Amino acid sequence: MGITLLFLFHSLFCCFFYAHVSISIDAKCHPADIKALKSFANGLDSPVQGWDYGFSDCCKWRGVTCNTPAALKLNDSSVFSRVVALELPQEGLRGNVSESLVDLVYLRTLNLSTNFLSRSLPVNLFSLQSLEVIDLSSNDLSGYAPWNISSSSITFLDISKNKFIGDVDPGFCSTAKQIQVLKLSSNRFHGRVLPGFGNCSSLEHLSLASNFLSGDLPQDLFALFNLKTLELRDNWFSGELSFQLGNLSNLVFLDVSSNNFSRLLPDVFFNLRKLEQFAASSNNFSGVLPVSLCNSPTISSLSLDNNSFSGSIDVINCSAMVRLVSLNLGSNHFTGRIESLSSCHQLRIANLAKNRFEGDFPESFKNLRSLSHFSISRNGLRNLSSALTTLNHCKNLTVLILTFNFYGEIMPANLNLRFENTRLFVIANCGLTGSVPPWLSNSAKLQILDLSWNSLSGEIPSSIGDLRRLFYLDLSNNSLSGSIPRSITQFHSLIDLNNSLKGEIFEGFSFFSRKSQSAGRQYKQLLGMPPLVDLSYNELSGIISAEFGNLRDLHVLDLSNNKLSGKIPNTLSNLTDLESVDLSYNNLTGTIPPSLANLNFLSTFNVAHNHLHGRIPSQGQFRTFPNSSFVSNDDLCGLQTFSCEEESESDDEENSIGEDEDESLRSLVSVPLSFGAAVGFVSTAAVCFFSGMMFPREKKREFRRLRH
Repeated sequence: MGITLLFLFHSLFCCFFYAHVSISIDAKCHPADIKALKSFANGLDSPVQGWDYGFSDCCKWRGVTCNTPAALKLNDSSVFSRVVALELPQEGLRGNVSESLVDLVYLRTLNLSTNFLSRSLPVNLFSLQSLEVIDLSSNDLSGYAPWNISSSSITFLDISKNKFIGDVDPGFCSTAKQIQVLKLSSNRFHGRVLPGFGNCSSLEHLSLASNFLSGDLPQDLFALFNLKTLELRDNWFSGELSFQLGNLSNLVFLDVSSNNFSRLLPDVFFNLRKLEQFAASSNNFSGVLPVSLCNSPTISSLSLDNNSFSGSIDVINCSAMVRLVSLNLGSNHFTGRIESLSSCHQLRIANLAKNRFEGDFPESFKNLRSLSHFSISRNGLRNLSSALTTLNHCKNLTVLILTFNFYGEIMPANLNLRFENTRLFVIANCGLTGSVPPWLSNSAKLQILDLSWNSLSGEIPSSIGDLRRLFYLDLSNNSLSGSIPRSITQFHSLIDLNNSLKGEIFEGFSFFSRKSQSAGRQYKQLLGMPPLVDLSYNELSGIISAEFGNLRDLHVLDLSNNKLSGKIPNTLSNLTDLESVDLSYNNLTGTIPPSLANLNFLSTFNVAHNHLHGRIPSQGQFRTFPNSSFVSNDDLCGLQTFSCEEESESDDEENSIGEDEDESLRSLVSVPLSFGAAVGFVSTAAVCFFSGMMFPREKKREFRRLRH
């Protein structure tokens, strides 16, 4: 019995002790911090969601984190925590916080990223002595960034993606020696970067990208021996890239793209033994590639496109560059052959476009089993048949662009070719003869096909409809004949709105761009290619099938400069996302379906040089189209230039019936025509006939500058 009572007493004591400890640990936040947070909230234009201003424990407010002090007492009766983190990302905060954060003297973390703060950055925020982390990225902060950071404990500062102006003054490094991450990118900083970074000896990540900074880089920048990431892209830096770059021996990521650096790359890459990614695209670098760069065993991604490098790429030593996965040498002046790259067995992305390579395509490229993205457009390669046979061994090939090569050769018809995983296939501007290759039906995953600007003839094979994922088809500027196969109106990806591209298959770099016919946009990323069917500038005949109305996700339809006849199908009004329609220079008859006025996104519409008649729709987007979209037709009216002086009853009745009704029904409805209208119609037809509008016209091609 005594033992039982003793055990019970011990248990009660333990419960009381742990309850007391729990109460001590579960301390409420300091009254001064509550006051400061309320002051901060009162400076905003709207309340902070999840904050209960009547609740005394601000440590339980949304986005607020407190520490657990060992013994911080007030009046020797209560233990209080201090706020160490304020994290309110993507809360849509607006207002002035310049005065309200000063009292948070123990604040260690401030994260207001991806909000909409619109006032200047509070100067006193940087005087918080215990502050460790500041993240105000992705806001709308403006004005001059205060560089008088007096806190020696700060390790992380991110004010990227705002609108700060003025110089970048790293004088704060004399105080904030512990700072490890500094992100100033995507602002409006301008002028030269002032000296002082050398004092930020702990700095590991520095981003100055996407500003308006200019001049030479400060020399003490190259004294940051702990630096792992250096982002300088998209500025106006100029001059030579210093040989002192080799001092940054811990660099892993270096990006100096889109600046005005010039002359030779420094041959210092033997010292950069940890460098994995190097980008120097879009500068004015010239000369041959440095030996140390071409033998780097650590680099996995190398981007040197859009410069003036020259010489042979045989200097790239694939035996040494065993980790090379992505290589971008496009838009330079490299010459010779490309066989040496066949030893880069890990190579997955290769852009060699717009150089001066020549000769037969190397058979040794069949060894690149990892190759998924390959562009060698605008060079001088020969033997397309051998090239396709070789690349057919690269089973992971997803993107293949061979434009502006193999001029005047015959398109291979080898049925054994199977690009089973290819999703983008472009062989345009090559002047190829032959026909649309039947082996394309083996490419079941194909989404983008461009065979434009060749001399292909014959009919479009109906098997093209087997490409269920195809949403971008460009066969324009060839010599194709026959009718448009019904299978083109059955592309599954355009019917079921399932045409979205996954960005990862086009990662690495932009392969080519095409000027959109709507709004003149440039599609520089393949992810932005519009759903398109372009069969213009051929010799196609027959009608435009009403089943084109099934392609509900189509954005661009171009059937111009052919020999198509019949009526414009009323079903095109089903294509609610349609942006551009060009049916000009054909032999179309009938009227323009009034229902097309319901296409709210239509920005380009052209039916000039046909045999259309009747009233031009005057609603919706049709009020914005120029007269040139309707010229050289039989009897169109409705615009200022095409006024309807005596509107015929037949036009109204024909429009009400619809464009797909039988011709006999139209004739029955239009019996009560006035004699004057009939005479006018016959007179107009006679004028058109004798003026030569009904005679065959000479087809004229205009060169389109497509960058493939």
